[in-house]
Amino acid sequence: MPELPEVETVRRGLLPVMEGAVIDRAEVNRPDLRWPLPDRMADRLTGKRVTALRRRSKYILADLDSGETLLVHLGMSGRMLISGAQLGSFYHDHPAPQKHDHVVLHMDSGTRITFNDARRFGAMDLLPTSGTHPLLAGLGPEPFGNDFNEPYLAARLKGRKTPIKAALLDQRIVAGLGNIYVAETLFRARISPLRLAGDLAEPQVHGLVPVIRDVLAEAIEAGGSSLRDFRQANGELGYFSKHFQVYDREGDPCETPGCSGVITRTVQSGRSSFWCPTCQR
Repeated sequence: MPELPEVETVRRGLLPVMEGAVIDRAEVNRPDLRWPLPDRMADRLTGKRVTALRRRSKYILADLDSGETLLVHLGMSGRMLISGAQLGSFYHDHPAPQKHDHVVLHMDSGTRITFNDARRFGAMDLLPTSGTHPLLAGLGPEPFGNDFNEPYLAARLKGRKTPIKAALLDQRIVAGLGNIYVAETLFRARISPLRLAGDLAEPQVHGLVPVIRDVLAEAIEAGGSSLRDFRQANGELGYFSKHFQVYDREGDPCETPGCSGVITRTVQSGRSSFWCPTCQR
């Protein structure tokens, strides 16, 4: 599932063709995705101007001049595809309609934005811009926000008897992190994913904050990580996967200078953890 860098990459790709533009016509081709789509969705989107395009955790939020906000979650295979617009060196003509084009936004500029989702694990909803949504309620602070800082993280991890990996995946503690970037963060911080969160020394906890931000910033700069279905809004791959130091590298030698360890895969709560037992303690 796309994590924060992939969703932010898609948001940035949509920004020049969506923010400030009017949805000339909305086309909704089925009643549901992962959950039912909102009532009269096409009518509620048609003719509305997108006043802002935001991201919260792993969700894209398009504020409309009607006072509603379109919430988009990409799920496992969802893509927001742009056609009919020049995006840097990329230009894609409008393709023929595809089987899994579930929602299509025809913008007043002639640009088309298509939500294509083969497995329909994605979601769309409309909510009052001034309100909240059950999917957003209870989310922790954004990793790049001022509320996510060393004292905050130390307080949230203090006394916790869960592994540090599980704690960082908890969206109530910090929003947007997933399996890939937690693995890469813990490797750079030289912390074993098996360590209990409450057992970490204060300097280790404090050191996690800048490492998390560095890993996410580098991934955004690289356009995210293309694994299986993810593509940027212009169709290009994300290239951070070429810089993985531990994720999906089971059996490879550790890249830490002077380390003779080998990357190991350990299953935690049904999910794979990739790490170096030699230099991550």
